[in-house]
Amino acid sequence: MQQVKSEAFLAGARIVDPRALPVPVRSPRRRIANNIGRAWVLHRQVMVRSMTAVALLAVGLGIYQVREPIMFGAMALGEMAQGRFAAAGLAIGEISITGQTLTSEQAIFDALGVEPHTSTVGFDVEAARQRIAELAAIDTVNVRKTYPGDLIVEVTEKIPVARWRVDGITFVVDGSGEQIGEDKGAYGDLPLVVGDGANNDALVMIRALDQYPGLKEGLVALSRIADRRWDMIYETGLRVQLPELGVARALRNLVMYQDDYQLLDRDINLIDLRVASLVAVRPNKTEEQLAEDEKKRKEALAERARSPNPFPMPPRTLPSQNLPQPAAPQ
Repeated sequence: MQQVKSEAFLAGARIVDPRALPVPVRSPRRRIANNIGRAWVLHRQVMVRSMTAVALLAVGLGIYQVREPIMFGAMALGEMAQGRFAAAGLAIGEISITGQTLTSEQAIFDALGVEPHTSTVGFDVEAARQRIAELAAIDTVNVRKTYPGDLIVEVTEKIPVARWRVDGITFVVDGSGEQIGEDKGAYGDLPLVVGDGANNDALVMIRALDQYPGLKEGLVALSRIADRRWDMIYETGLRVQLPELGVARALRNLVMYQDDYQLLDRDINLIDLRVASLVAVRPNKTEEQLAEDEKKRKEALAERARSPNPFPMPPRTLPSQNLPQPAAPQ
């Protein structure tokens, strides 16, 4: 820029009265532009943030309004891509499932969600793994795909500790008592527990019996009574009634009785150990006793049939009432 000396500038200047200069009138448009410029200079950050928020809100509302067309379009594109990949030889053709015993292959296949034209490229391995992990008996699961069209599923099931029979159905339960599948016959060596609540307390009783292996010979089932105590049922029909408290002591006493008196091998059908200082047994009835009981039963039925009222009701007596006595004459 060329600099001008003050002498040269003053040489061509003339004195003008400022009051004689015209006053231009600003138009409304110019006034608005000046106000906007002033606001932009003073509040630039606030205005930028506000405009960004408004723009994002507008975009979000627009996407929300067209969400269904976008979703349908994405699904259509996905199906088209799946079909093209499948046609190109990348369709899932073989599925290998290993490690399952309680879980059926069909349940795992349904959880995979594989359809006829599903390709290995578009198959979501993580989503399939999460669906399989939700199955009752599954502990861990690994799903991987190998190109061009194979799926490999490796599962580890929960460890069953007992069979629980309820309402005529036998389930396999884990240590916490949770049902992990229906018994199909593959776990016949597991202890059998029956009764309401037996699944929740089975592990404690099983561990107590593990301390006395001799007591498990011929043991058919453990029966939960009123969700309070256990009965041991043997294949001979013998029932051993255990106490609600002091089960370990009762089992030790039972081992002692078996070692000293062969109590479990006797001709009895009940051993009552519910009282700590007492053992009660009930022998099996002889044939003569059974015949006598049957004879008495038939005689009672015949006597009831001859009676005019087979089911006589005891006479009812009205309760006595203390009524006030009349006053004695004066």
